[in-house]
Amino acid sequence: MTAAIERPARAPRRAPGDLPFTFLTEALVTAISDRHDEPAWMREDRLAAFARFAAMPVEPNRLYTPYVDLRAASLDGALPYATAQDLAAAPTAGAHGADDATAGLLVLDGEAVTTATISAEAAAAGVRLMTLGQLAMTDHAAFKTLIADDTVLPADDTFAWMARAAWTQGVALMVPAGVRVDRPIVIRWIVGAPRTQIARTVIVLGEGAEASVVEELIAGDDLVPGAQALLSMTTEVRLAANAKLALASLQETGPDQIVFQQRTARIGEGSDLRWALAQLGGRLVRSRVDNVLAGDRSTVEQTEIVFGADDQLHDLTSYTRHVGRDTTGHLLSKGVLLDKSRSYLKGMISIEKTAIGTDSYLGEFGMNLSKLARAVAIPSLEIDQPDCRRAAHSSSVGPIDESQLFYLESRGINPDDARKFIVLGFLEPVVARVPLEDARERLREALETKWEAGLVSGGVASAA
Repeated sequence: MTAAIERPARAPRRAPGDLPFTFLTEALVTAISDRHDEPAWMREDRLAAFARFAAMPVEPNRLYTPYVDLRAASLDGALPYATAQDLAAAPTAGAHGADDATAGLLVLDGEAVTTATISAEAAAAGVRLMTLGQLAMTDHAAFKTLIADDTVLPADDTFAWMARAAWTQGVALMVPAGVRVDRPIVIRWIVGAPRTQIARTVIVLGEGAEASVVEELIAGDDLVPGAQALLSMTTEVRLAANAKLALASLQETGPDQIVFQQRTARIGEGSDLRWALAQLGGRLVRSRVDNVLAGDRSTVEQTEIVFGADDQLHDLTSYTRHVGRDTTGHLLSKGVLLDKSRSYLKGMISIEKTAIGTDSYLGEFGMNLSKLARAVAIPSLEIDQPDCRRAAHSSSVGPIDESQLFYLESRGINPDDARKFIVLGFLEPVVARVPLEDARERLREALETKWEAGLVSGGVASAA
């Protein structure tokens, strides 16, 4: 009788919505707090956030549950950093060297801070740009106010509470009331080592303050081909009355990077927030933006683009809540997809009973340049206050418009160039909103490079 052949047990299959890691435990959160020698209130805050994280599903909205897929991520080998390496001193005023285009520059490479500068004018006006660790050492009361605020993070976002529980590096930008920063402030994250980096960025503008910020997420020199890395971070924005903030984020991480981004904003009376978000890199990107128009006459304009290639997956979700009277929201998401890439564009506008006179628009548009690419657009409205100026949404997914191609070709432009002009023009609304010229031109070059790579690899449908 032939003996039965013993086969190794199969690893259990992961469902699309299962977390791609198991390292985040209460013991890890406690160890992070111990390494930082944190006060009791901070440890309690982390553990409370972990409890919320552990109890939540990845996607709380049943409408969007079919459009969650984390199976491309496998992160148990990408262990988290336990400590953050901060500069001992505060940012150096006036140490820009030849770079006079910015008012401040903070560069974080992995967990280490490599550059921290702020212009003499901004420093004299009371602007503070530093890591959260530095803020904890120099102004513990302000640090506690920023970190322990429960009004900004959305109650149902599991990755936002993950960041609050296990962050080891963070950035604080505070602009006092009445101060106008006339040049952009740059926050640059260099990532890619096969580790997990969990971070928080907190931006606070006082009453009547104005500023522009460029956030750059770029690949480092320590990439290991085929080894995944995780960057999970929150950007928490708080605008007092009549404040104005323009925030551009350029995500150009490496091909094995997993990126979870949670952006939240609480917008005060008469305040104005402009988001310009570009997603180019990463293997799997999950981005969520929550805007709360709490103050009367507050405004948000949000534009986000995706340029996907190979088998990239970009999962974008936007929630905008209108609470105050006469608020305005304009939200636009656009995706261009090559090869076998996928994008999910999901958005929800909620108009509460108090939001009389709301004007809100949500648009989601996908352009598939390959027969194997897939884009999904799901715009939604929840209206509890019928007295609105406007509440509208629109969406479309399809190939390049043939009538646009015909127009350009009839002017003597060859078909491949015509497609290029249409695609790059489709994405230009975000590029034009980047407040720093150098970053703006670099983004245009990156988009053009990705287009040319798609032509070479065959990821773009033939112009014939």
